Amino acid sequence: MSKMLRSAFQRGVLTRNSGVNVLKCAASFSSLRRSAFCPSERVQQKNLRFFSESATLRAPKWTESSSSISNAFDHVPEENKGDSFGDYSRKFSSKRIFRKASAEQRDLKYRNPEEEDDEDQKPVEKFKSRTGRRNTPYWYFLQCKRLIKEDKLAEALVMFEAEMLKGERLQPEEFNYTVLIGGCGRVGYLKKAFQLYNNMKKRSIEPSDATYTALFNACAESPWKQSGLEQALKLKQELLKKNIALSAITQHALLKTVALAGDLQSCFQLLREMLQNGQPITQETFQYLLISCVNDKQHGFRLALQVWHQMLNIGIKPDAQNYNILLRAARDCGIGDPNLASAILLKRPEDEANPKITSGRKSRRAKVKAETSCQHLDIDAFENELFVDTQTQRLGLTKESELKEKDQSIKDASQDETQMLPVSSSGSLTCQSELSAHSSSLPNLLEPRTCHSSVVALGSVNSASDRLALIGNLEGFLEKMAKDGQKPNIKTITLLADVMEAGSQSVQSLIDVAKRSHVKLDVPFFNTVIKRVAKAGDLDGAKAVKALMVDRGLVANAQTFCSIALACRREEDAMQLFTDMEACGIVPNAHIYSALISQGLKRLDYAYLHELLKHMHKMQVPPNEVIIRQLEFASQYPPSYDKLKSQNVYLDRIDGFRGFYKEWLEFMPGQETPHPWAKYQSPKPESNQDGVKQVSE
Repeated sequence: MSKMLRSAFQRGVLTRNSGVNVLKCAASFSSLRRSAFCPSERVQQKNLRFFSESATLRAPKWTESSSSISNAFDHVPEENKGDSFGDYSRKFSSKRIFRKASAEQRDLKYRNPEEEDDEDQKPVEKFKSRTGRRNTPYWYFLQCKRLIKEDKLAEALVMFEAEMLKGERLQPEEFNYTVLIGGCGRVGYLKKAFQLYNNMKKRSIEPSDATYTALFNACAESPWKQSGLEQALKLKQELLKKNIALSAITQHALLKTVALAGDLQSCFQLLREMLQNGQPITQETFQYLLISCVNDKQHGFRLALQVWHQMLNIGIKPDAQNYNILLRAARDCGIGDPNLASAILLKRPEDEANPKITSGRKSRRAKVKAETSCQHLDIDAFENELFVDTQTQRLGLTKESELKEKDQSIKDASQDETQMLPVSSSGSLTCQSELSAHSSSLPNLLEPRTCHSSVVALGSVNSASDRLALIGNLEGFLEKMAKDGQKPNIKTITLLADVMEAGSQSVQSLIDVAKRSHVKLDVPFFNTVIKRVAKAGDLDGAKAVKALMVDRGLVANAQTFCSIALACRREEDAMQLFTDMEACGIVPNAHIYSALISQGLKRLDYAYLHELLKHMHKMQVPPNEVIIRQLEFASQYPPSYDKLKSQNVYLDRIDGFRGFYKEWLEFMPGQETPHPWAKYQSPKPESNQDGVKQVSE
């Protein structure tokens, strides 16, 4: 019986009838077992003796039950046949590997046949990299670095965001973000640089010193200096809260940001922090201090000379970049109060006032140690000397001037002939010497120890050539560079051309200097010389320099003609300029028209302005903001002008110009100033862009 039950359960086809028969057999089997152990019960259940020969199961009943089982199985619907227990294991028993289906496969599985015939339905394509294989983050780092060197920052950003992150879904590393932040920093793309930095923090990637240096450099190169300074100070406070110490390179990047913003006092605060942290003071440090001085247009040249003297006092030799920045200060900045500048710059150093007496010769090792070691920088004294109180200083100057007058009267009484001799034509230096120009020695303020007894005071310093005379003119400046072991480069010679007086002798002397220094002159150098000559009003001289440039094998560009336009004061000169540009194949732009309009505006020549506007309309050159501002000023009456009281030949024509100007504004399109970051911004992502397909699941 147990064998029959076991076979019935293995087949798994128990129906209602077969189940009843099996249960009856099981009940009789259990009762027989009880009767075998209990004799009293065996007598009462004689008909159910299972182990006797007479009590055997009938075969027909069992065959009927089995047939009923088969008949019952035949009546089971076909839908329920597949849902039997254990059937699914047969299908998947041989499968050992399970692979995740892609989005493309799921889309193809559930796609309708009607949609496949539709022509508008595009097949879903898988992302393909440029190399046809799966790349690494370091490969993308090298590609982005190459694109940034080729000035293709927008393509580098698209490659990183669209291909690396969205296409291949790679996990970026720190160097991937750092190279892009550095590229954004070089062009001043401040917004994108900090956006990458924030994404870097969201991915829990720890920035390095190079990352922070690139961020501060982005703040420094931003078109909006004050906004960049605020962002840099916020980043500095964030690093202080995290107890992250800035390296010397990162500290210089922060110093560059503050210097370009023109905050000289904050520069000294950072300089004090560098000294407290034990970071070295180098030539680069004084470069940024000089840049901060250049931003002060009124006293910048005097401040730059003070910084220069302090750099020499602590034993740091300037490099070519320091000399170039000093020339920028001489070109763009003034000296401030001459009396204050005389008291500060012509002050005798303490070492010369109280010379130290030494006996014997120094050893060679002591000389080398003295040359290489730098003296300690007293930052507090340096700051107090640089930001001197003008009122207290002026009080001291009045006393000193009185004492000098008394001394001079005593010298006159003793029959010592003295005279105030101007060195340059504008009187930038007044020396107490003989009248002979050959015997007079000019002091050079680049040397802090050249305060001769013959120097009384500084005269009026109005032009850039006067400020160049204070630092030794061309010969003295180049001699000082040679002493420091520096040679002038093309940038140095170009700045000297912008500082020296305009004339043929200056141009020839600069050409000789370039020849001795083996420097090849380029187009920007000649454009600077032409601009300098044209500002002096010498149109023929500007054209002569242009001819000299062409003779040397250089080609004139739009900037060349823009510089010549500064000397075109008549209408005939402007028309001739347009003819020369057409012969060279150069189309006039808004900058050239702005230079010509400025010349016509100075003379109030409204006929000249009228012809320029007509020529702009003919060439279809849209005006920019500068031109609109110039024309608005030209169309306004002077505040003190009254037609009834007085007549002016030039101002009588303003009415006709005003009417033509209003009509000209209606049919001339305006030129919108492009955003500085427009060319670096990537376009908005679409459904199909840069090989990336958006799949809708």
